[in-house]
Amino acid sequence: MSIYALKPKFQNLLRPLVRQLAAKGVTANQVTLIACLLSILLGVVLALFPTFSSLFFLIPIWLFLRMALNAIDGMLAREFNQKSRLGGYLNEITDVVSDAALYLPFAFVAPFDGIQISSIIWLAALSELCGTLGQVQGKTRRYDGPMGKSDRAFVFGVLGLIYAVNGSLHSLFWWVANIVIILLIATCIKRVKNGLAEVTE
Repeated sequence: MSIYALKPKFQNLLRPLVRQLAAKGVTANQVTLIACLLSILLGVVLALFPTFSSLFFLIPIWLFLRMALNAIDGMLAREFNQKSRLGGYLNEITDVVSDAALYLPFAFVAPFDGIQISSIIWLAALSELCGTLGQVQGKTRRYDGPMGKSDRAFVFGVLGLIYAVNGSLHSLFWWVANIVIILLIATCIKRVKNGLAEVTE
């Protein structure tokens, strides 16, 4: 069960705001690019100042807002005739870039190390690639698996919050990162497996 399953209810809450944004001429691509740029900016600041643990309060706050912006750009595209080929590219590319920027600061926070966080960043990108390959085969974009984008946002949001409150992370969180890696591998496998099953139907 992934947090992604809650997306329809979240979208219903955002729909009045989306209507207002559309009426003001805001486009899906603008929302996508703004979310990515702000993610990069936050990631750079936190990577430069990883010992200022209180700054990591911004991680859960921004991850929630980013999730809302991701839902908003999709709704603008689908419900207000703003779908475009460029938008499709931007949606996938900016998600991977934003994830990398927001996960990177944790490479400088004990007990994590660069190899762990790099592995998570790489596998997160690979899982999104595996998801898009369904479309390459003429079928659906896959979002299944135990460690999708929303699930990763929850994990890193909690880690950021704990680090901000305590000023440090317990050594046991090193194992949490390893569990995330395992679940990301499982997510890649599940997306490929289910994508292949859909193709053969």
